[in-house]
Amino acid sequence: MPISGLGKVDKTYDGSNLKIGIVHARWNAEVISALVDGAIARLKDMGVKEENIVVMSVPGSFELPFGTKTLFYQEGKKLDALISIGTLIKGETMHFEYIADAVSHGLMRLQEEIHVPVIFGLLTCLTEEQAQARSGLTKDGHNHGADWGSAAVEMATKWKGARN
Repeated sequence: MPISGLGKVDKTYDGSNLKIGIVHARWNAEVISALVDGAIARLKDMGVKEENIVVMSVPGSFELPFGTKTLFYQEGKKLDALISIGTLIKGETMHFEYIADAVSHGLMRLQEEIHVPVIFGLLTCLTEEQAQARSGLTKDGHNHGADWGSAAVEMATKWKGARN
């Protein structure tokens, strides 16, 4: 039996009163830049003011949990949601699996610790071509950064509603 509304946002969320942080890795710069641009564009489309979007970079994906926590505390705990953006492309060693696992668990623990939504923006791709497609750099690709921007506004809005 199909689930009604699966994959669709059945409500328009207003980000005009939100402050969103984005932390991104610098590794795989072309893909990361497209993803960050996609997230920022979607945040603005949903009403988040440019001055309420704070962006910080870290060297690589492994540093995303600590960088995200650092940005949260630097902003005086005024952020309503955070988006952590990185890209991992599988190579010939186990490095990919270890980093993906560590970052996934680190970001999950972080949102539980700080009680603020942390959007998981880590692409885990088998090839460079997959990363380019998932960042909207190919003709038939889709920029997942935009999806992460939508998720940040939706989750921040729900969290603010739950706190009030």
